Amino acid sequence: MAIEKVREYFKTLGIDHKIIEFDVSAATVALAAEAGGVIPARICKTISFKTDDGCILIETAGDTKIDNGKYKQYFGIKAKMLKPEEVIAYTGHEVGGVCAFAIENPKVEIYSDISLKRFGTVYPACGSSNSAIELTCDELHKYAKSIEWIDVCKGWREGEEKCV
Repeated sequence: MAIEKVREYFKTLGIDHKIIEFDVSAATVALAAEAGGVIPARICKTISFKTDDGCILIETAGDTKIDNGKYKQYFGIKAKMLKPEEVIAYTGHEVGGVCAFAIENPKVEIYSDISLKRFGTVYPACGSSNSAIELTCDELHKYAKSIEWIDVCKGWREGEEKCV
C-alpha cells in the first residue's frame, strides 16, 4: 500500500508520527480541506503530466489550475495529464492519494509551484485517499526531493480569475 511506503520514508526523517489519517475521504481538494479543517487553497495537490519518457509531478496549491502557456514555455511540451493507470505505474500512488513522497522511479521529475508559498504550512496527501501531513513549504520541497520552485499555475494571484 502506498501510504505504507510514505510512512516508511517519513520514518527515516523522523516525521512519520505527523501523518494524519482521516475517517473520511480526502481524495479531492474540497474533501481534504473539509477533513482537515483548512481552506482548500492550503491543500497541496500533486498533478501528473506525461513527458516523452516519463512524467512530471507538480505540487500546487488547491485553488489553482495549470496555466498551459506557462507550462509549455517552461517545459517545452504541451501539458498532457497522465491517465489513472499511468499515475499508478509511474508513482505507485492512486489518484486521490497522489503525492511526491517515496517516489522511486527515476523517470519521475518533481517540481513545486510557487502558489504554495503563500502559506506557512500546506497539506499534501501521503499516498492514500484519506491521508495528509502538515508541512512547511520548505519541508515539502525538501521531502519531495523537488527539483525546483516553478511558476506554472493560474487563478491564485490577486486580479486573476479564480479557479474554484
